[in-house]
Amino acid sequence: MATHQQNLPTRSTGNTVEDDDAVPDIDPTNTSGLLQERLQAYKHACRYLEAYIGATEKIQKAHAKEYEKVLKTVSDPLKEGHHFDQSLGGIAGLFENIRSNTQGIANSHLEAEKTIKGSVLPILERLHAEIKNKSKELEKGAVKGSKEVDKARNLTQKHIELLGQHTAAFSSSGGKVDPSTDPYVLQRGVNHRLNKQVLEENNNRHDLIEIQNSFAAFEGHIIQTFQQALQTFLQCVGGQLERQKAMYSDIVSNAQKIPLDFEFKGFVHRNHQLLIDPSAPKRDVSHISFPNQNHPSTQPLIAGTLERKSRAMGGLKGYSTDYYVVTRSGFLHEFKDDDDFHKDPVPELSLYLPDCTIGAVNGEKFNVKGKDASKGKVGGAFAMSHELSFKAHSPADAERWYNVIKEVAGGSATYSNEPASPASPVDSRNVSGQQQPPQYQEKGVTPVQTQGLTQGQGAPSGGQMSAGAQTQQPYNTPVSGGGHSAGIESTPTSGVERKPGQY
Repeated sequence: MATHQQNLPTRSTGNTVEDDDAVPDIDPTNTSGLLQERLQAYKHACRYLEAYIGATEKIQKAHAKEYEKVLKTVSDPLKEGHHFDQSLGGIAGLFENIRSNTQGIANSHLEAEKTIKGSVLPILERLHAEIKNKSKELEKGAVKGSKEVDKARNLTQKHIELLGQHTAAFSSSGGKVDPSTDPYVLQRGVNHRLNKQVLEENNNRHDLIEIQNSFAAFEGHIIQTFQQALQTFLQCVGGQLERQKAMYSDIVSNAQKIPLDFEFKGFVHRNHQLLIDPSAPKRDVSHISFPNQNHPSTQPLIAGTLERKSRAMGGLKGYSTDYYVVTRSGFLHEFKDDDDFHKDPVPELSLYLPDCTIGAVNGEKFNVKGKDASKGKVGGAFAMSHELSFKAHSPADAERWYNVIKEVAGGSATYSNEPASPASPVDSRNVSGQQQPPQYQEKGVTPVQTQGLTQGQGAPSGGQMSAGAQTQQPYNTPVSGGGHSAGIESTPTSGVERKPGQY
């Protein structure tokens, strides 16, 4: 048998999520952390301006020497200064202008002390409180959402690794697995968790885009408040010497020339690789691939809807329609439907066909007698054998199901990678990239009754495939890895090569 090729997802390097990756290599806290740091930068800038004007109010009665203390309040570089444009015309240029003009101030008037304390500082204090509230809002919203994304991605990664372990064990153990670890069931579990992860990612992305878009208006408000505070400050020092007035006017003039979007445009230009592109498409589960998605053990031999007669009250409730699958592990699984996303697809009933007795086809009906193995080894040991009556949509469908079940129950079924599904009015589920169940040639084996027969292990082996069909490995024959000689056992690998957060 040719070695199965898998297309593993590639590692993402940017902040755009690729649809091919199950668990993207992106830290969702990068964007929220960057915005949080930017708020801190503006908070420190506001604190610098508060310190500057507060110191001016306190030393109005002092001489030129005391103004050196004012200069010290803005002598240090701005914290998180890399967030501001270092060229003239921005926040960094504003503070450079303040430093140069303050150096030239020699005297101040005592009359302005009370006015500055009661009119200018409260404006900046209110702005400082607004920036703190914005920071708390971001922390409670976007940062919390980013943690939920991390949690969802870790759950998806763990289930992908579990699928990898059991698909590898499937080949080495000849298909003998438990119902709960059937690769088909595990694969549907991956789809379920992956859908939850994508919902968390899209919700977090939407929140971050809203916060990111609101930053431009908020920063405009900050700069506008700076301008308002400095304008009020100019009025307070209007009675000072003409030289002092000219220097402060220069400071205000420099602040007024800052466009409201000047800093934010520069910020976006410098950090475009970390900010979210609102035009990027949302993720879609149908475009995502993951390791062992198309492993042969995850492909059903046959799948579709059947009607089963209820065992309650002697079958008085009639037939109910459910979704059934015969897997290459030898199980007949019953599900409510073929939807992997609405809830975790756990089998309602699992029959291990090699331990079951198969009855003859009677028109659209056939019977299978065996124990429900969906409760695990402990529950299965105490389970009683039941005879289940099935009804297909047509006699032809019944023959197809019967032939596949008979092959698996006989322990010598062969299958190809080109499966076929029954012609059912309800289309069987076809996951993107999966193959269809195999076509079986009907054999001339005399149908048997369900009563008084031996178990499925003693049933005769299946017949030959149709002429011209490619010969496949027997169902219960382990598939040897490429490059290993026949009969030499090798340690199975999961096929999952990456760590959490790298898909």
